[in-house]
Amino acid sequence: HNKDIGLVLGCLLWILVTNTIGTSNADFPLADSGMYQLDITLKRGQNLAARDRGGTSDPYVKFKIGGKEVFRSKTIHKNLNPVWEEKACILIDHTREPLYIKVFDYDFGFQDDFIGSAFMDLTSLELNRPTDITLSLKDPHYPDHDLGSILLSVLLAPKEGQREVTMLRRKSWKRSSKVILSVWSFSLIFRRMRFHTKSLSYLRLSDMHRKSQLWRGIVSITLIEGFELKPMDANGLSDPYVKFRLGHQKYKSKIVPKTLNPQWREQFDFHLYEERGGIIDITVWDKDAGKRDDFIGRCQIDLSVLSREQTHKLELQLEEGEGWLVLLVTLTASAAVSISDLSVNSLEDQKEREEILKRYSTMRMFHNMKDVGFLQVKVIRAEALMAADVTGKSDPFCVVELNNDRLLTHTVYKNLNPEWNKVFTFNIKDIHSVLEVTVYDEDRDRSADFLGKVAIPLLSIQNGEQKAYVLKNKQLTGPTKGVIYLEIDVIFNAVKASIRTLMPKEQKYIEEENRLSKQLLLRNFIRMKRCVMVLINAAYYVNSCFDWDSPQRSLAAFVLFLFVVWNFELYMIPLAFLLLLAWNYFLILSGKDNTQHDTVVEDMLEDEEEEDDRDDKDSERKGFMNKLYAIQEVCVSVQNVLDEVASFGERIKNTFNWTVPFLSWLAIVALCMFTVILYFIPLRYIVLVWGISKFTKKLRSPYAIDNNEILDFLSRVPSDVQVVCIYFFNSHMVVNLSLD
Repeated sequence: HNKDIGLVLGCLLWILVTNTIGTSNADFPLADSGMYQLDITLKRGQNLAARDRGGTSDPYVKFKIGGKEVFRSKTIHKNLNPVWEEKACILIDHTREPLYIKVFDYDFGFQDDFIGSAFMDLTSLELNRPTDITLSLKDPHYPDHDLGSILLSVLLAPKEGQREVTMLRRKSWKRSSKVILSVWSFSLIFRRMRFHTKSLSYLRLSDMHRKSQLWRGIVSITLIEGFELKPMDANGLSDPYVKFRLGHQKYKSKIVPKTLNPQWREQFDFHLYEERGGIIDITVWDKDAGKRDDFIGRCQIDLSVLSREQTHKLELQLEEGEGWLVLLVTLTASAAVSISDLSVNSLEDQKEREEILKRYSTMRMFHNMKDVGFLQVKVIRAEALMAADVTGKSDPFCVVELNNDRLLTHTVYKNLNPEWNKVFTFNIKDIHSVLEVTVYDEDRDRSADFLGKVAIPLLSIQNGEQKAYVLKNKQLTGPTKGVIYLEIDVIFNAVKASIRTLMPKEQKYIEEENRLSKQLLLRNFIRMKRCVMVLINAAYYVNSCFDWDSPQRSLAAFVLFLFVVWNFELYMIPLAFLLLLAWNYFLILSGKDNTQHDTVVEDMLEDEEEEDDRDDKDSERKGFMNKLYAIQEVCVSVQNVLDEVASFGERIKNTFNWTVPFLSWLAIVALCMFTVILYFIPLRYIVLVWGISKFTKKLRSPYAIDNNEILDFLSRVPSDVQVVCIYFFNSHMVVNLSLD
């Protein structure tokens, strides 16, 4: 209290001095804003591709930086060598983002046709020096096609007018210094008085975060079946599904239509945060389209009465209803995740590092198959974060997630450049998992505000390198403000990882529900259409061989047909896939990479983000989707089916395109094995072994969960959307840092 009284008296004395003496004439230099002015002169185009029936085009050009359109030229009608001579002046914060140029053919009343695109690296430009640049246009669908070129004149310079703005601010400071200093003095008093109450609430929030970040065990649950459930529909049946809840963790099973004895056979994990276990609440519901779901019954599992490291088969009778549920529950004590200060580092301790390397060595490939690897994440600091509070600051904390493992840092208050210096360790159960690091702003009275996010596939991590990752939006489709500095190490057993790839993928129990999006529906339709068009074009190509449109091609196809049919053996099928993988691999080595990213998908992802923001505002304002619930459900189902079909085709393509080299090498190993087996073992023996295994599977393991190894493998291969959102953006938005 004596300090507070002294502070008040000091502030009053400072106000008296500033109002009698006045302010000093000393200069207060302002930090350079770091902005640049990019002057672009769009001169002309040369030999552009024809997109109209008359053999011409109506071209115009779009310029984008960071996914946002910054300039659009006028349209030149019916010309493949247009002359624009248009100038644009663009202000940019930094030169890290490339300039994206896209050329379209204008079509009145229809969607404009894409002609070609190109990137221009702004970091390669010299300041204050005009540069003439010729950019060759490319189409990712047809990388070998010549689509013409665009001629530009570019000048990059620091933003003009900074000196004048600085002088004006200095004069403004001299005129208003008295008022500012007075207000600042009073604010010190109020800040001092409020500090005690605010610090208590902040401490409570920090304690709450710390309590929720470490878990002490795993509850593995297998939902087997239900029987004699209560009929809820007019036909005497139900469409049952089950909801599980343990604290803040939730899981919802699939819907089994038209049955009173459903078979689910689903497996999932919950985390134990309490020493004594907890209570799992289970409710069973009947799905009704267009209205509220009907309640069938409920039951509970008291985990404190179950012994650990043992599988319990439970038959639970539903209360407040009819029927039974059959479950398998296993409690496992675990130290799979941990959090510590930067000074406590597992991998820097040589003895502990050798122990970890020994645990995941090749010699222990069959020991504890679920323990695939070890992940260590150093969350060092963030810079230039978004200001979420009215004071122009934020209270940032960081959430690190790997599948269902979720850890939090402490909160750094009133700071846009926080330093956490925390080390997180995880046990890896699937090497194809994606590490997600999200930065939030803590709000005392409401949910935390989103500041940015990065998603990093484990297989793309380079051990021991500190990197600055540009934060992205929630959809991972574009950058937001700020960067985060991480250092990540991954140690894993390749044999365990390969075997785990052929098993069902772990399902996240905290996922956002799908909602209707016009842009998402359109995107999925175009993706599926693209896959179907590949098959149609292949069918046209084969049919043209029969029509002898090209005698040379038809003759070669005929000779190949005779040779293959006469010498065909079953082992040639995996051998053909091996040759395709090898061909694409040599294309990559030679620099002719055919895995370029689809610009159409990028644009649609950008449009989707803007459209979703508008949809959110409209839904809050009108509640329109609540009135059309049944239509929305059907549209969401169609949207998801389109996504699944398109993703399936894209995953097959990306397997052979070496999008994820680990998976492509795994496919090569499997195909080599199939080729050898089919070459040396008659087909009848293989079919006999497969049939015996299939028929006796339920006898050997009554509660085994059905799976398909090929589909499980493909589920690890990223679709084109995942490639654009995760792999593409990470490769373009990571800055390597040299450590002192």
